[in-house]
Amino acid sequence: MTAADTARPAIRMTDLVAAELTKIRSLPATWIALAVAVVANGALGFIAATDVVRLAGDSGPTSIAQIGTLMLAPVYAFLAIAVFAAGTEYRGGQLRLSLAAVPGRGRFLTAKLLATLAASLVAAVLVVLPSLVLREALGDLGRYLVAYLLLALIGYGLAFTVRTVVTPIAVLSAFPILISTTLGGLWPEAVRLLPHEAALSLLGMPADPATTLSPGAGLLVLAAWAAGSVAAAWILVIRRDV
Repeated sequence: MTAADTARPAIRMTDLVAAELTKIRSLPATWIALAVAVVANGALGFIAATDVVRLAGDSGPTSIAQIGTLMLAPVYAFLAIAVFAAGTEYRGGQLRLSLAAVPGRGRFLTAKLLATLAASLVAAVLVVLPSLVLREALGDLGRYLVAYLLLALIGYGLAFTVRTVVTPIAVLSAFPILISTTLGGLWPEAVRLLPHEAALSLLGMPADPATTLSPGAGLLVLAAWAAGSVAAAWILVIRRDV
């Protein structure tokens, strides 16, 4: 018997992606995040479509559909799917087991990213579609899916970077609640480049004219955040994590 006969067969990328998808499906947090996001987005879509609730403002009552920050809020539950897919690798030595099972960290990270994108895309459709149907705004489906996926990738990269699931969700949720409201009037040029504001600009629902970008510019800014976050995670897993 030769060495070639006893060598392990090469692991296909499709097998690696399937294994990562199984991990994501087995996480209770995946289903909790999906359920919360679907219910929240559906409820907001119903309220916006029926206009049964309006919020008081300086210029009179404002429809829920016109409040971009509120309509985008369910994304911060949704992105927990990608955050947990990455961050749970640091629980109980899971990352060591994953790296030991997969020859090559680059292949592992590629499979993890592809699986997370696939799971997030399916989840995003389930989350945003009912609301858009209720609001008769199916033409915005593509923009919503892109915004949701790019925000999820930012959270995914942050989870690998900080090696936890709590910090990415807390940080990304703090952008619209604390940072944007605090700095919006003082430094709008910087605030418009934050992920939340870029996503609102992409969706055509800016929170403030002073922090508004064109939809195309919002897409580029959000894509840059996502690419930078994933790239940082990739470098750190390759060079730092053992």
